[in-house]
Amino acid sequence: MTKGLIFDVKRYAINDGPGIRVVIFFKGCNLNCVWCHNPEGISGKIEKMYSPAKCIKCGICVAACPVKALTLTQEGIVTDKALCILCGKCAEVCPAKAIEMSGYYTTVAALMDIIEKERIFFDQSGGGVTFSGGEPLLQPEFLMELLDECGRRGIHRAIDTAGLVDARVLLDVAKRTDLFLFDLKMMDSARHKEWTNTGNEKILGNLKALAEAGANIIVRIPVIEGVNDDDANIEETAKFIARLAGEKKQVNLIPYHPIAQTKYQRLGKPGDFKRLREPGKKNLERIVMKFGDYGVNAKIGG
Repeated sequence: MTKGLIFDVKRYAINDGPGIRVVIFFKGCNLNCVWCHNPEGISGKIEKMYSPAKCIKCGICVAACPVKALTLTQEGIVTDKALCILCGKCAEVCPAKAIEMSGYYTTVAALMDIIEKERIFFDQSGGGVTFSGGEPLLQPEFLMELLDECGRRGIHRAIDTAGLVDARVLLDVAKRTDLFLFDLKMMDSARHKEWTNTGNEKILGNLKALAEAGANIIVRIPVIEGVNDDDANIEETAKFIARLAGEKKQVNLIPYHPIAQTKYQRLGKPGDFKRLREPGKKNLERIVMKFGDYGVNAKIGG
């Protein structure tokens, strides 16, 4: 039985494809975007998250740890990562939910049980399931089993991807997918590497291949002021999207918001937030008009 590693399931989602949806978040990503809203989805391993503000310093987790990896201090719980085996016992017993585990293995059957319970909302709204992350295409076997099962049951299937995968995997998945939400960060590969830890040649090539294969695509662009909102990048992006095969692609502009800062703190990871700024309304409207100059329909959000 194939199992996959996920870190969250979101019900009643309205911004990840048409209608009301269930979004399943796969764990593991081969990009490391500075502005990532889901930093708990980057690592392909189970992680522990700790919120000092919630901790009541009861020490129950310390007593429950089978390898004595936890210590109670005045500042809260300290974990010896060299000893911790990520068994989750501390999270299970924490009365304040100050400790949580990010990531768990599950089966297609278990997820389909969750999805089926939401069918009434799909039917009424034209919704379905969106597989997000992390990067869902890094677990292709598990993902394709889910897509096939959803297809057999007539459930609309969307995939949110950054496209940094083998083209053969992407095109194989495309045969089982109704909609791609394709994340496009910026056009210059050197700048892309600076902000995401890798170049974008494969990403751009895969987006072209996906369009040539006739896939239904919405291009989603995170907009971060001072990072990718300059005229040169917007114009190059608009030109590239306008030249894609098939019908003109919808572009959704996703404004950066620093909502993930507490997640980085809970993971014990540093975040580079000083370089990140939210784009203003006028700036976003300017970008919408720039895309319009190239015949590309862009909207804010979605």
